[in-house]
Amino acid sequence: MPHAFVTGGTGFVGINLIRHLVEEGWTATVLHRESSRLEPLRELGTDAVRFAVGDITDADSLLRAMPETPDAVFHAAADLSFWSRNNAEQERINVGGTRNVVAAALAKRARRLVHTSSIAAFGMHDDPVDESTPENATRSWIGYLRTKALAEVEVRRGIERGLDATILNPANIMGPYDRTGWAAVIRQTHAGKFKGVPPGSGSFCHVREVVRVHLRAVERGGRGENHLLGGVDASYLDLARIAAELCGKPLPTKTVSPFVVKLFGRLGAAVAAVTGKPPLISPEMAALASSNVRCRSDKAVRVLGYAPVPLRTMVEDSHRWLAANGLLG
Repeated sequence: MPHAFVTGGTGFVGINLIRHLVEEGWTATVLHRESSRLEPLRELGTDAVRFAVGDITDADSLLRAMPETPDAVFHAAADLSFWSRNNAEQERINVGGTRNVVAAALAKRARRLVHTSSIAAFGMHDDPVDESTPENATRSWIGYLRTKALAEVEVRRGIERGLDATILNPANIMGPYDRTGWAAVIRQTHAGKFKGVPPGSGSFCHVREVVRVHLRAVERGGRGENHLLGGVDASYLDLARIAAELCGKPLPTKTVSPFVVKLFGRLGAAVAAVTGKPPLISPEMAALASSNVRCRSDKAVRVLGYAPVPLRTMVEDSHRWLAANGLLG
């Protein structure tokens, strides 16, 4: 029975990944912090899932937690902040943490590392990106973009030292077990608090397909290669209209201008500087929400058997899970 070591296993993607691994006959060791919510994983049984307390920023805890010669290390942990005040901590987690995971995988002779990166690692481009697009994220003023690109640099340094690793770059992920990502649009719509639709667009992917190709990447992912996971390009207005329909709310008909969105971002940053609390909209969020961040998934379809899912299905599955778990009250 193959065994996996998973970072970020108590997060949105991680929970779905571990559940899929168990369905496919794998066992998993899940790295988690003392404060992590483990309920969605405990129900899978102790024979299938083992828990190890640790942190990717603590190299010693990683070495203690990771078993010898795991069949796969899935590195899905990341700091998703879009607030400049968190830049130093985000770099410590996304870059330093990835450096530690790579070192541990080498020390424990992991057979393969699958690194969960992001479309963000390619940076901001006017046209849809593919794997041949030169990244500009390492020079970005947005901390999340910059640190996801620098995390890939750490993976490639590990490959130079003998690590067998491949990289997945999901776009905007939706689906069950999401509480705070794109599910926030559904929750705010249900509560009548989603007042203005930003003017941008993006590529969207279902978490079910994202985790399925994680497992495919163990055998099929090219060493040191990127694999973009998008498939459905949609405006944020498209997303907001489906969410409103499912929540029984009036359908929005237009978007807020980029100028207004960015103005709110600047105001949010000014208020946050006084309160010390994360802004509802930061300048980083405003810039991304006003942009078109899209990708092509041809390579993932061809190499990993990736199958894009319709946007409505993604939103419906997310809405159904939120409702079933009392998160739309």
